Amino acid sequence: MIRIRDLRTVTVEVPGQDELVKGDTSSVGCLLVFLDTDEGITGESLLFAFDPRHLAVLEQMVLVLKADVIGEDPDYTERIWEKLWARSRFFGHEGVSIFAISALDRACWDIVRQAAGKPLYRILGACRDDVPAYASGLWLTQTPDQLVADARRFLAAGFRAIKMRVGKPRIQDDVERVRIVREAIGPEIALMVDANKRFTVDHAIRLGRRLEAFDLAWFEEPVPAHDLAGSAKVAAALDTPIASGESEFTRYGFRAMLELQAADILMPDFARVGGLTEMMKVAAMAAAFDVPVTPHNYPQESIQVLGSIPNGTWLECLPWFSPLYSEPIEVVNGRVAIPQAPGGFRLDPAAIERLRIR
Repeated sequence: MIRIRDLRTVTVEVPGQDELVKGDTSSVGCLLVFLDTDEGITGESLLFAFDPRHLAVLEQMVLVLKADVIGEDPDYTERIWEKLWARSRFFGHEGVSIFAISALDRACWDIVRQAAGKPLYRILGACRDDVPAYASGLWLTQTPDQLVADARRFLAAGFRAIKMRVGKPRIQDDVERVRIVREAIGPEIALMVDANKRFTVDHAIRLGRRLEAFDLAWFEEPVPAHDLAGSAKVAAALDTPIASGESEFTRYGFRAMLELQAADILMPDFARVGGLTEMMKVAAMAAAFDVPVTPHNYPQESIQVLGSIPNGTWLECLPWFSPLYSEPIEVVNGRVAIPQAPGGFRLDPAAIERLRIR
Protein backbone atom coordinates (compact mmCIF):
# COMPACT_ATOMS: atom_id res chain seq x y z
CA MET A 1 0.00 0.00 0.00
CA ILE A 2 1.41 3.37 -1.06
CA ARG A 3 1.28 6.28 1.37
CA ILE A 4 1.74 10.00 0.75
CA ARG A 5 4.64 11.17 2.91
CA ASP A 6 5.20 14.77 1.82
CA LEU A 7 3.79 17.70 -0.17
CA ARG A 8 6.08 20.17 -1.94
CA THR A 9 5.35 23.30 -3.97
CA VAL A 10 7.39 25.31 -6.45
CA THR A 11 6.42 28.58 -8.14
CA VAL A 12 7.60 29.35 -11.67
CA GLU A 13 7.05 32.10 -14.21
CA VAL A 14 6.79 30.98 -17.82
CA PRO A 15 7.59 33.59 -20.50
CA GLY A 16 4.80 34.18 -22.99
CA GLN A 17 4.88 32.31 -26.28
CA ASP A 18 3.78 33.91 -29.56
CA GLU A 19 0.23 32.77 -28.89
CA LEU A 20 0.17 34.39 -25.45
CA VAL A 21 -0.79 37.77 -26.87
CA LYS A 22 -3.44 38.85 -24.42
CA GLY A 23 -3.38 42.52 -23.53
CA ASP A 24 -0.43 43.23 -21.28
CA THR A 25 0.20 39.59 -20.40
CA SER A 26 3.80 38.69 -21.14
CA SER A 27 4.10 35.63 -18.89
CA VAL A 28 2.05 33.19 -16.86
CA GLY A 29 2.76 32.13 -13.29
CA CYS A 30 2.39 28.50 -12.26
CA LEU A 31 2.23 26.77 -8.90
CA LEU A 32 3.65 23.27 -9.21
CA VAL A 33 2.42 20.76 -6.64
CA PHE A 34 4.25 17.51 -5.84
CA LEU A 35 3.08 14.64 -3.64
CA ASP A 36 5.93 12.32 -2.61
CA THR A 37 5.17 8.73 -1.54
CA ASP A 38 6.95 6.13 0.53
CA GLU A 39 7.35 4.02 -2.63
CA GLY A 40 9.40 6.66 -4.43
CA ILE A 41 6.59 7.72 -6.79
CA THR A 42 5.88 11.45 -7.01
CA GLY A 43 2.56 12.79 -8.25
CA GLU A 44 2.52 16.21 -9.90
CA SER A 45 0.02 18.85 -10.96
CA LEU A 46 -0.08 22.59 -11.58
CA LEU A 47 -2.25 25.66 -11.15
CA PHE A 48 -1.75 28.93 -12.99
CA ALA A 49 -2.40 32.64 -12.61
CA PHE A 50 -1.85 35.43 -15.12
CA ASP A 51 -0.41 37.58 -12.34
CA PRO A 52 2.42 35.65 -10.61
CA ARG A 53 1.71 37.59 -7.41
CA HIS A 54 -1.53 35.60 -7.08
CA LEU A 55 0.42 32.35 -6.76
CA ALA A 56 1.03 33.03 -3.06
CA VAL A 57 -2.71 32.76 -2.40
CA LEU A 58 -2.98 29.45 -4.24
CA GLU A 59 0.13 28.10 -2.55
CA GLN A 60 -1.08 28.92 0.95
CA MET A 61 -4.44 27.23 0.34
CA VAL A 62 -2.70 24.09 -0.91
CA LEU A 63 -0.42 24.08 2.14
CA VAL A 64 -3.41 24.54 4.47
CA LEU A 65 -4.64 21.14 3.23
CA LYS A 66 -1.27 19.41 3.54
CA ALA A 67 -2.07 17.63 6.80
CA ASP A 68 -5.20 16.14 5.22
CA VAL A 69 -3.28 14.23 2.54
CA ILE A 70 -0.16 13.15 4.44
CA GLY A 71 -0.46 9.46 5.30
CA GLU A 72 -3.29 8.86 2.84
CA ASP A 73 -3.31 6.10 0.24
CA PRO A 74 -3.59 7.98 -3.11
CA ASP A 75 -5.76 5.18 -4.51
CA TYR A 76 -8.55 6.52 -2.31
CA THR A 77 -9.20 9.53 -4.52
CA GLU A 78 -12.90 9.75 -3.62
CA ARG A 79 -12.21 9.61 0.12
CA ILE A 80 -9.47 12.22 -0.13
CA TRP A 81 -11.65 14.51 -2.25
CA GLU A 82 -14.52 14.37 0.23
CA LYS A 83 -12.11 14.97 3.11
CA LEU A 84 -10.71 18.08 1.42
CA TRP A 85 -14.22 19.26 0.53
CA ALA A 86 -15.27 19.06 4.18
CA ARG A 87 -12.09 20.80 5.32
CA SER A 88 -12.72 23.67 2.89
CA ARG A 89 -16.29 24.32 4.01
CA PHE A 90 -15.28 27.38 6.03
CA PHE A 91 -13.78 29.05 2.93
CA GLY A 92 -16.69 28.15 0.66
CA HIS A 93 -16.93 25.70 -2.19
CA GLU A 94 -15.98 28.06 -4.97
CA GLY A 95 -12.76 29.95 -5.58
CA VAL A 96 -9.35 29.27 -4.11
CA SER A 97 -10.41 26.30 -1.96
CA ILE A 98 -11.48 24.37 -5.07
CA PHE A 99 -8.22 25.27 -6.84
CA ALA A 100 -6.32 23.64 -3.98
CA ILE A 101 -8.51 20.53 -3.98
CA SER A 102 -7.95 20.26 -7.72
CA ALA A 103 -4.17 20.36 -7.44
CA LEU A 104 -4.06 17.68 -4.75
CA ASP A 105 -6.63 15.45 -6.46
CA ARG A 106 -4.77 15.53 -9.79
CA ALA A 107 -1.46 14.76 -8.08
CA CYS A 108 -3.09 11.73 -6.43
CA TRP A 109 -4.35 10.49 -9.78
CA ASP A 110 -0.85 10.98 -11.20
CA ILE A 111 0.47 8.62 -8.54
CA VAL A 112 -2.29 6.12 -9.32
CA ARG A 113 -1.44 5.93 -13.02
CA GLN A 114 2.29 5.59 -12.39
CA ALA A 115 1.75 2.83 -9.84
CA ALA A 116 -0.61 1.01 -12.22
CA GLY A 117 1.84 1.25 -15.11
CA LYS A 118 -0.86 2.45 -17.50
CA PRO A 119 -1.86 5.75 -19.10
CA LEU A 120 -4.63 7.38 -17.11
CA TYR A 121 -7.34 7.13 -19.78
CA ARG A 122 -6.98 3.35 -19.80
CA ILE A 123 -7.48 3.25 -16.04
CA LEU A 124 -10.58 5.44 -16.30
CA GLY A 125 -11.96 3.37 -19.17
CA ALA A 126 -10.57 3.99 -22.64
CA CYS A 127 -12.75 5.33 -25.43
CA ARG A 128 -10.25 6.48 -28.07
CA ASP A 129 -6.48 6.65 -28.61
CA ASP A 130 -6.25 10.08 -30.21
CA VAL A 131 -8.33 13.25 -30.08
CA PRO A 132 -9.05 16.17 -32.41
CA ALA A 133 -7.29 19.37 -31.34
CA TYR A 134 -7.80 23.06 -31.97
CA ALA A 135 -5.34 25.92 -31.84
CA SER A 136 -6.56 28.47 -29.32
CA GLY A 137 -4.31 31.35 -30.27
CA LEU A 138 -6.03 34.14 -32.20
CA TRP A 139 -6.45 37.15 -29.92
CA LEU A 140 -8.49 40.33 -29.77
CA THR A 141 -5.36 42.51 -29.73
CA GLN A 142 -4.16 41.22 -33.11
CA THR A 143 -4.57 43.10 -36.36
CA PRO A 144 -6.39 41.44 -39.26
CA ASP A 145 -3.06 40.74 -40.96
CA GLN A 146 -1.75 39.09 -37.80
CA LEU A 147 -4.89 36.99 -37.50
CA VAL A 148 -4.49 35.69 -41.02
CA ALA A 149 -0.78 35.01 -40.62
CA ASP A 150 -1.24 33.07 -37.38
CA ALA A 151 -4.24 31.16 -38.71
CA ARG A 152 -2.17 29.97 -41.64
CA ARG A 153 0.69 29.11 -39.29
CA PHE A 154 -1.64 26.91 -37.25
CA LEU A 155 -2.79 25.13 -40.39
CA ALA A 156 0.82 24.53 -41.39
CA ALA A 157 1.42 23.05 -37.91
CA GLY A 158 -1.24 20.40 -38.54
CA PHE A 159 -4.34 21.91 -36.93
CA ARG A 160 -7.73 21.56 -38.58
CA ALA A 161 -9.56 23.76 -36.10
CA ILE A 162 -8.85 27.25 -34.75
CA LYS A 163 -10.38 29.49 -32.08
CA MET A 164 -10.38 33.29 -32.25
CA ARG A 165 -11.53 35.96 -29.80
CA VAL A 166 -14.30 38.46 -30.39
CA GLY A 167 -15.22 41.44 -28.27
CA LYS A 168 -14.88 44.67 -30.22
CA PRO A 169 -17.31 47.46 -29.22
CA ARG A 170 -18.86 47.50 -32.71
CA ILE A 171 -20.56 44.36 -33.93
CA GLN A 172 -19.45 45.05 -37.48
CA ASP A 173 -15.79 44.99 -36.44
CA ASP A 174 -16.12 41.49 -34.95
CA VAL A 175 -18.05 40.29 -38.00
CA GLU A 176 -15.34 41.60 -40.30
CA ARG A 177 -12.55 39.92 -38.31
CA VAL A 178 -14.34 36.58 -38.35
CA ARG A 179 -15.01 36.94 -42.08
CA ILE A 180 -11.31 37.56 -42.75
CA VAL A 181 -10.23 34.47 -40.80
CA ARG A 182 -12.89 32.26 -42.36
CA GLU A 183 -11.82 33.30 -45.85
CA ALA A 184 -8.16 32.66 -44.95
CA ILE A 185 -8.71 29.11 -43.65
CA GLY A 186 -11.50 28.01 -45.98
CA PRO A 187 -14.80 26.24 -45.27
CA GLU A 188 -13.37 22.85 -44.23
CA ILE A 189 -11.53 24.08 -41.12
CA ALA A 190 -13.52 24.26 -37.89
CA LEU A 191 -13.68 27.80 -36.52
CA MET A 192 -14.70 28.72 -32.96
CA VAL A 193 -15.15 32.20 -31.46
CA ASP A 194 -14.71 33.15 -27.79
CA ALA A 195 -16.12 36.35 -26.28
CA ASN A 196 -14.53 35.82 -22.84
CA LYS A 197 -17.75 36.92 -21.07
CA ARG A 198 -17.75 40.41 -22.65
CA PHE A 199 -21.30 40.93 -23.95
CA THR A 200 -24.80 41.68 -22.79
CA VAL A 201 -27.47 39.20 -23.82
CA ASP A 202 -28.82 41.50 -26.54
CA HIS A 203 -25.38 42.21 -27.97
CA ALA A 204 -24.49 38.50 -27.95
CA ILE A 205 -27.66 37.55 -29.81
CA ARG A 206 -27.24 40.30 -32.41
CA LEU A 207 -23.61 39.36 -33.01
CA GLY A 208 -24.34 35.63 -32.95
CA ARG A 209 -26.94 35.96 -35.65
CA ARG A 210 -24.50 37.83 -37.86
CA LEU A 211 -21.81 35.20 -37.28
CA GLU A 212 -24.03 32.28 -38.24
CA ALA A 213 -23.08 32.93 -41.86
CA PHE A 214 -19.56 31.65 -41.08
CA ASP A 215 -20.56 28.14 -39.92
CA LEU A 216 -18.96 28.33 -36.48
CA ALA A 217 -18.31 25.23 -34.38
CA TRP A 218 -19.33 27.21 -31.30
CA PHE A 219 -19.76 30.66 -29.73
CA GLU A 220 -17.95 30.59 -26.38
CA GLU A 221 -18.83 32.51 -23.22
CA PRO A 222 -20.91 35.25 -24.84
CA VAL A 223 -22.10 36.71 -21.49
CA PRO A 224 -20.72 36.93 -17.92
CA ALA A 225 -20.25 33.52 -16.32
CA HIS A 226 -22.68 34.22 -13.47
CA ASP A 227 -25.53 34.98 -15.87
CA LEU A 228 -26.71 31.45 -16.57
CA ALA A 229 -30.21 32.63 -17.44
CA GLY A 230 -28.75 35.09 -19.94
CA SER A 231 -26.56 32.40 -21.48
CA ALA A 232 -29.66 30.21 -21.83
CA LYS A 233 -31.42 33.04 -23.69
CA VAL A 234 -28.49 33.32 -26.11
CA ALA A 235 -28.39 29.54 -26.60
CA ALA A 236 -32.11 29.44 -27.36
CA ALA A 237 -31.88 32.31 -29.85
CA LEU A 238 -28.98 31.03 -31.96
CA ASP A 239 -28.36 28.04 -34.18
CA THR A 240 -24.63 28.16 -33.36
CA PRO A 241 -23.88 26.03 -30.26
CA ILE A 242 -23.00 27.96 -27.10
CA ALA A 243 -19.95 26.67 -25.21
CA SER A 244 -19.33 27.67 -21.61
CA GLY A 245 -18.29 26.47 -18.18
CA GLU A 246 -14.61 27.30 -17.68
CA SER A 247 -15.56 29.54 -14.74
CA GLU A 248 -17.96 27.09 -13.09
CA PHE A 249 -17.07 25.27 -9.88
CA THR A 250 -17.73 21.57 -9.19
CA ARG A 251 -20.64 19.39 -10.23
CA TYR A 252 -23.11 21.78 -8.62
CA GLY A 253 -22.27 24.67 -10.94
CA PHE A 254 -22.59 22.39 -13.95
CA ARG A 255 -25.83 20.89 -12.71
CA ALA A 256 -27.31 24.38 -12.76
CA MET A 257 -25.98 24.95 -16.29
CA LEU A 258 -27.56 21.74 -17.53
CA GLU A 259 -30.88 22.36 -15.80
CA LEU A 260 -31.13 25.87 -17.27
CA GLN A 261 -29.81 24.77 -20.70
CA ALA A 262 -27.24 27.55 -20.37
CA ALA A 263 -24.83 25.92 -22.85
CA ASP A 264 -24.84 23.36 -25.64
CA ILE A 265 -21.21 22.37 -24.90
CA LEU A 266 -19.66 22.23 -21.42
CA MET A 267 -16.08 23.40 -20.87
CA PRO A 268 -14.95 22.39 -17.36
CA ASP A 269 -11.58 23.74 -16.26
CA PHE A 270 -9.42 21.35 -14.22
CA ALA A 271 -8.63 23.95 -11.55
CA ARG A 272 -12.14 25.30 -11.06
CA VAL A 273 -14.09 22.09 -11.49
CA GLY A 274 -12.13 20.47 -8.65
CA GLY A 275 -9.69 18.10 -10.35
CA LEU A 276 -10.07 14.84 -12.22
CA THR A 277 -12.40 13.22 -9.68
CA GLU A 278 -14.95 15.99 -10.15
CA MET A 279 -14.27 16.38 -13.88
CA MET A 280 -15.38 12.80 -14.48
CA LYS A 281 -18.60 13.37 -12.53
CA VAL A 282 -19.37 16.45 -14.63
CA ALA A 283 -18.67 14.53 -17.85
CA ALA A 284 -20.99 11.70 -16.79
CA MET A 285 -23.72 14.15 -15.80
CA ALA A 286 -23.40 15.92 -19.15
CA ALA A 287 -23.66 12.57 -20.93
CA ALA A 288 -27.02 12.01 -19.22
CA PHE A 289 -28.20 15.21 -20.94
CA ASP A 290 -26.52 14.25 -24.27
CA VAL A 291 -24.29 17.31 -23.93
CA PRO A 292 -20.69 17.19 -25.24
CA VAL A 293 -17.69 18.15 -23.12
CA THR A 294 -14.50 19.88 -24.20
CA PRO A 295 -12.16 20.65 -21.27
CA HIS A 296 -10.76 24.16 -20.93
CA ASN A 297 -6.96 24.54 -21.17
CA TYR A 298 -4.54 22.17 -19.35
CA PRO A 299 -4.01 20.19 -22.59
CA GLN A 300 -1.38 17.84 -21.16
CA GLU A 301 -3.95 16.58 -18.65
CA SER A 302 -7.19 17.15 -20.57
CA ILE A 303 -6.10 14.73 -23.27
CA GLN A 304 -6.44 11.83 -20.81
CA VAL A 305 -10.02 12.81 -19.97
CA LEU A 306 -10.93 13.09 -23.64
CA GLY A 307 -9.50 9.62 -24.21
CA SER A 308 -11.96 8.24 -21.68
CA ILE A 309 -15.31 10.04 -21.94
CA PRO A 310 -17.60 9.14 -24.88
CA ASN A 311 -19.04 12.67 -25.02
CA GLY A 312 -15.58 14.26 -25.18
CA THR A 313 -14.89 16.43 -28.22
CA TRP A 314 -11.98 18.82 -28.80
CA LEU A 315 -8.60 19.26 -27.09
CA GLU A 316 -7.78 22.94 -26.53
CA CYS A 317 -4.13 23.54 -27.38
CA LEU A 318 -2.62 26.54 -25.61
CA PRO A 319 1.17 26.78 -25.25
CA TRP A 320 1.18 28.48 -21.86
CA PHE A 321 2.58 25.53 -19.93
CA SER A 322 4.45 23.77 -22.75
CA PRO A 323 7.94 25.01 -21.72
CA LEU A 324 7.49 23.19 -18.40
CA TYR A 325 7.02 19.76 -19.95
CA SER A 326 9.59 17.28 -21.20
CA GLU A 327 7.48 16.27 -24.21
CA PRO A 328 5.80 18.47 -26.83
CA ILE A 329 2.21 18.13 -27.99
CA GLU A 330 2.37 16.94 -31.58
CA VAL A 331 -0.55 17.55 -33.92
CA VAL A 332 -0.85 15.30 -36.98
CA ASN A 333 -3.72 15.82 -39.42
CA GLY A 334 -5.63 17.72 -36.76
CA ARG A 335 -5.31 15.06 -34.04
CA VAL A 336 -3.08 14.39 -31.04
CA ALA A 337 -2.18 10.85 -29.99
CA ILE A 338 -2.70 10.13 -26.29
CA PRO A 339 0.66 9.30 -24.63
CA GLN A 340 0.96 5.62 -23.79
CA ALA A 341 3.63 6.02 -21.10
CA PRO A 342 2.19 5.52 -17.59
CA GLY A 343 3.24 9.00 -16.54
CA GLY A 344 1.89 10.79 -19.61
CA PHE A 345 3.35 14.25 -20.12
CA ARG A 346 5.93 14.97 -17.38
CA LEU A 347 7.22 18.20 -15.90
CA ASP A 348 10.86 18.82 -16.83
CA PRO A 349 13.13 19.32 -13.77
CA ALA A 350 15.60 21.41 -15.77
CA ALA A 351 12.83 23.71 -17.00
CA ILE A 352 11.48 24.06 -13.48
CA GLU A 353 14.86 25.07 -12.15
CA ARG A 354 15.35 27.57 -14.98
CA LEU A 355 11.94 29.19 -14.54
CA ARG A 356 11.69 29.03 -10.74
CA ILE A 357 10.64 32.25 -8.99
CA ARG A 358 13.41 32.93 -6.47
